[in-house]
Amino acid sequence: MLPLDTQPERTHSIVDKRATTVTLRGHFLMATPAIHRGFFSRSLTYLCRHDEDGAMGIVVNQQLDITFIEMLQHLAIPTDLEIPHYPILAGGPIRKDHGFVLHSPAGDWEGSQAVHHDISLTTSRDILCALAAGEGPQECLVALGYAGWAPGQLEAEIADNSWLTVAADRQTLFHSDTSQKLAEAGRILGIDVDLLSANAGHA
Repeated sequence: MLPLDTQPERTHSIVDKRATTVTLRGHFLMATPAIHRGFFSRSLTYLCRHDEDGAMGIVVNQQLDITFIEMLQHLAIPTDLEIPHYPILAGGPIRKDHGFVLHSPAGDWEGSQAVHHDISLTTSRDILCALAAGEGPQECLVALGYAGWAPGQLEAEIADNSWLTVAADRQTLFHSDTSQKLAEAGRILGIDVDLLSANAGHA
């Protein structure tokens, strides 16, 4: 469920030294009405990587019909039934049978890569075992699958007004109700997402 071969590449700075553009790593991508159907309609994605090789992120506002305890049972991980009931997110259309844990603080997990400040993305079983024992990171999201873009693809989609971008905040990312995250990201940007038109510009 949590293979190491799906780890995002490690990034170290806000400005990618190999590229001429500023990375959007650590930002939210807010789908505009230009994306009016399919998986990404009304989606909010947290970007974990963005450089000249493309982009990778986790959709954080779509919840699957599976419980955290059911996931642990599927993986044969013993659990305390008193642990928090973390929602399981549909993280993206790629590798939907693979798990990803977006969390803070970083910690010392086997399959972990730094994302932005003290937020990391982990793909190894050890973090799930810790969460099952009530010993995991203080803030975390659990997702199946991820979203990915080829080199230049995300930039082209932003230019076509498919996405709005805004720096992610911890409250919206980790603590807001899943169904409210897109609206809250809009408020950070100063807009009402329900009033957007398909011709909305990008930030």
